Amino acid sequence: MNFRPFALIFLLSLRLGVLGITDSVIQLNETDSTILLANDLISFGLLKTTSAIQNLTYQGVSLLGTVDGLTGQAYTDFPSNTFATTGNSSYEIVTGPDWAGVIFTDNDTFGSTVQRSWFLHASEPGIHSFVRLAYYNDTVTSKGELGESRTMFRPNGGPWTHIITNSEQWAPLPGATAVANEVVVQDATWYLGLTPDDPYVIAESDYFTKYQFADNQTNKAHGLFGLAPDNVTTLGAWWVINQKDTFFGGPLHGDLMVDGIIYNKQSTNHGGATNPNITNGFDRTFGPQFLYFNHGNQSTGLQELLADAEQFADPSWNAEFYDEIASYVRGYAPSSVRGTFQAVVAVPEGALNPVAVLSANGVEFQNSAANFSAYQYWASVQDDGSVFIPRVKEGWYRLTVIATGIFGEYTQDNIIVNAGEVTSVSAKWDAESAGTELWRIGIPDKTAGEFRNGFERDLTHPNHPAKYRIYWGAWDYPSQFPNGVNFTIGSSNESVDWNYVHWSRFGPTFIRNETVTDINEWQINFEVDEAPSENSIATFTMQLAGVETTAGNTDIASGSNPTVPILTYINDQSQPLNWTIQAYQSSSCGERSAISCHLLRNKLGFSGSWLVKGWNKLVIAIPFDAPVYIQYDALRLELNETSVQ
Repeated sequence: MNFRPFALIFLLSLRLGVLGITDSVIQLNETDSTILLANDLISFGLLKTTSAIQNLTYQGVSLLGTVDGLTGQAYTDFPSNTFATTGNSSYEIVTGPDWAGVIFTDNDTFGSTVQRSWFLHASEPGIHSFVRLAYYNDTVTSKGELGESRTMFRPNGGPWTHIITNSEQWAPLPGATAVANEVVVQDATWYLGLTPDDPYVIAESDYFTKYQFADNQTNKAHGLFGLAPDNVTTLGAWWVINQKDTFFGGPLHGDLMVDGIIYNKQSTNHGGATNPNITNGFDRTFGPQFLYFNHGNQSTGLQELLADAEQFADPSWNAEFYDEIASYVRGYAPSSVRGTFQAVVAVPEGALNPVAVLSANGVEFQNSAANFSAYQYWASVQDDGSVFIPRVKEGWYRLTVIATGIFGEYTQDNIIVNAGEVTSVSAKWDAESAGTELWRIGIPDKTAGEFRNGFERDLTHPNHPAKYRIYWGAWDYPSQFPNGVNFTIGSSNESVDWNYVHWSRFGPTFIRNETVTDINEWQINFEVDEAPSENSIATFTMQLAGVETTAGNTDIASGSNPTVPILTYINDQSQPLNWTIQAYQSSSCGERSAISCHLLRNKLGFSGSWLVKGWNKLVIAIPFDAPVYIQYDALRLELNETSVQ
């Protein structure tokens, strides 16, 4: 049933079983400026002009606080300005037997549409969110990259005391005194050590940055934890990522989750992520995601409330409800257009934690945004090789299988999923090889985490955060590596003697005033038992977790070093192996507390005769004194057709 915009109060009665509540009702009250929605659990207002959620209460507690500018609201915005809201939204109120929703639409004069939909079910302490973006313009057929699109729960005060990324990464919110005395050390990064008694500083770090609370798209739920005014009831507010198929970039793509604001990112270029070009005909609906609220008693901690929220991070949860409202959410794919994918995959020996990914046909899953109509799915490969992915939107897909410990990946294009059918695939992944492996450094796992300052824990704070999450300047490279990186195969330890970032220059930082520049070359020393034959071929494989050029995350050739040549010198050979990273491959990674960004790999071949019996050296050089860096995933040297001279 649809309603015209006039003042009304409408009650929807129902009996409930899911949460053990009976005779609950939806209350819908429209005023001149606001649409008020409530059930027995939560209540909130929707501002007619902007679609923002305001005055949200749960358990009698105001969760957003009072509106002050953009704070005290939940809303969608577009920092890249490719889309924008008009401030004069039209809206449609829709209802069912046990739910109500409001669809807000902004149309500009250039063919852009922004549609934001909020739905409340009578049985649930939460709000279902969809965002639709469309562009139809036959004259100006392109408006550039989408950039960032996000829906935020942005409180102004409220009961919140802790921020939670996942079960491992959480911390107290910095207190008012710490914030008042903070020192800026980088964009969105502050030194808080002037208030050593602050709970955040005690538990987590002397530094705070929004980047340290990022996660990848395997995240199930993230949010805020706090204590109600009665000092007895604990509270949680969570973005539950129950459906991820309308996002881009696959399971490894990382982005901001929470920093006092809870983020639901529909699109971004953070970490060098590919995001869609907005051309004539672009039409994409993101969602649903679920803004969920829960509570416990005084003994209920944040881990318990997080686990409660994570149970809803299942694409099958609430499928019937989403099918019921599908006719009101343009672009949502209901069950009638979905099928099932299953596979049996034989993975190489030594493969750990294998994952199968369905994504845009013909491109790497990290670049799935190249096809803005593509969907994405993934699931673990079980011990028996089986893979099962339900509720896959009909279409053509690439299957990719990745695993820790194995270089490269398995890909198979032209996987067809039909609605209402089961697609079955058998696949055998043969590990790539270019000969006998002489050595490797690192674990091929798409991250730089195994190296020093990566996944290594900071034992100086009780939370023991992974070091890569903390502001990079806290780990003073010149002090840790006074002689640079000079790594010897067989005796050096990659968790101590190989840094998580290969800097061209280091500093200045909060604790170091000067810039150190003689650090752009790293050396690897290794022995070869016998001199390779003249016709032998050596292959040096480089897998990178990220490279930053001066293009940053923009893909635009800008700054002093928009491209970065990585030069590899073998022994005394005057001509290096050259791999030049392009601007569109750049990603701001380590400087933004990330350990895995835009992934790159290359195989560099050379004559095996360049190697000698006994000790050899390999030097990796990046531009001197440049604002660039590399993060390695794993390196490997192989030799084919060796023989004694």
